[in-house]
Amino acid sequence: MSKLRRAIAILPLRYLVQKLLLTVLLLWGVASLIFLLVELSPGTVADKYIGPDISPEQRDAVIAKFGLDQPGYVRYFAMMANLARFELGTSLVQERPVATIILEALPNTLLLSIVTLLVVYPFGIGLGIFQAVRQGTASDSAASLTSLFFYSMPTFWLALMLQLVAPRMGLPIAGMYDAVEYEYMTGWEQFTDRLSHILLPGVAMGLSGAAGLARYMRSSLLEVIRQDYVRTARAKGLPERVVIGRHALRNALLPIITLIGLSLPFLVGGSVLVETVFAWPGMGRLILDAIYQQDTPLITACFLLFALVVTAGNLVADLLYAVVDPRIRYA
Repeated sequence: MSKLRRAIAILPLRYLVQKLLLTVLLLWGVASLIFLLVELSPGTVADKYIGPDISPEQRDAVIAKFGLDQPGYVRYFAMMANLARFELGTSLVQERPVATIILEALPNTLLLSIVTLLVVYPFGIGLGIFQAVRQGTASDSAASLTSLFFYSMPTFWLALMLQLVAPRMGLPIAGMYDAVEYEYMTGWEQFTDRLSHILLPGVAMGLSGAAGLARYMRSSLLEVIRQDYVRTARAKGLPERVVIGRHALRNALLPIITLIGLSLPFLVGGSVLVETVFAWPGMGRLILDAIYQQDTPLITACFLLFALVVTAGNLVADLLYAVVDPRIRYA
């Protein structure tokens, strides 16, 4: 905790103000780009309600209901005015507040992200350390081939393959829980049921990330253990586990911290295909449905959330840098 307080103290007020201004510009750019892309895409959200048998009066009423009778610039400035007041608006399709819809889906994605992190970092860092300390051996080559195989495998394809073998392992292939029997289960049975449903999506998202992280970790640790201070520690007669764990590993983790910051937006936004394959009711499926339906307020709010996660990930990386390396100062 003291290290975290020191890291926060290192970040000067000027740096935080610059981050805040850049975040505002980023959010404005994202909202503007999303509005432009939806405007340029064929069709509108009203098309699903307009059929060949609808009367002209009904057609005009549907168009006016979604505000499409107004020029694009009027709708753009109205959207920006709402965002400036921290109002995300109402979904055009679901006719519910966008904030309520996101708050229903976001916890499910966060839960899936936690499971993914539990796969990515322990396995990725552990495998990378294993390869580095056994460089050039048969086990290093086998681990490298295995990590390269999973790293090059598309996540959605891995998810589909896991669905094929899931019934043989007695694991469910879709949803968050058993929709039929869940409410009749005991507390422990409900916990194990949810765990069995989240296992395959978490593994599908985590294996590729763990394989990539292992390659980064191996390269970083190999570079560090060639440094003079590591050779000095060995010359002093310290055990190899102390040399690696206390002296080499801490500095080798510095490049990995950048990946931690970058993994946050990936976990929130990169789960679109996996959540679709496993019918997981999270942000991935939500944003995909919103794009299909051209629900501009919902699309904009989802991508603004992704932009905030990117900014938060960068800030977390900066803090972790200062925690791991006391030499770092932010001028």
